[in-house]
Amino acid sequence: MKKTYNYTFIQTKAEEDAAKPNGAIFPAGRVLVEIRDLYPAPVKDQMNPWQIKKVATGADIITGKLMLPHNEVFEYIFRYWSLEMCNCVVAGHKVYAVIWDLTDESSPIRYKSENIYFEKGPQGTFLLGWMDLARKANMNPGDEIGLYWDNRSGTLQFKESMVPAEGNQENPINGK
Repeated sequence: MKKTYNYTFIQTKAEEDAAKPNGAIFPAGRVLVEIRDLYPAPVKDQMNPWQIKKVATGADIITGKLMLPHNEVFEYIFRYWSLEMCNCVVAGHKVYAVIWDLTDESSPIRYKSENIYFEKGPQGTFLLGWMDLARKANMNPGDEIGLYWDNRSGTLQFKESMVPAEGNQENPINGK
């Protein structure tokens, strides 16, 4: 099920009548709700499943928090989570996760600790705590990262690829 915000701008008649004696002002608000998909979930290309692509910045690596855009988190991660888990993140709490580093596909590395989590970020973004992974993988600014949520295992899949120089090296995330 897809998650979206439901905004309340107008009072119901009952809310208006209840607020009249107090002279209270109606606050506009928003609530995270679950809606039925009109369109099917995005199909993952099995050869290139990396739905969220990002170039790591110095701040992402130093802070150990990878900033992810609102639309991509809602479309590719929250879609597969329960409403309760999404509400925890939207309310400002951390939701701990498991990340599989598939950079070396022959020996994937599992990360699960208090440093691996999702939380609400500034200005409608979301943060992926990835301190352990960033340190162990020796991430550098400019490295390209690919992420996707694997619904079967309930884990986040990660792959790091150095952005290729001007040569004809193939980038495993872009397939270019």
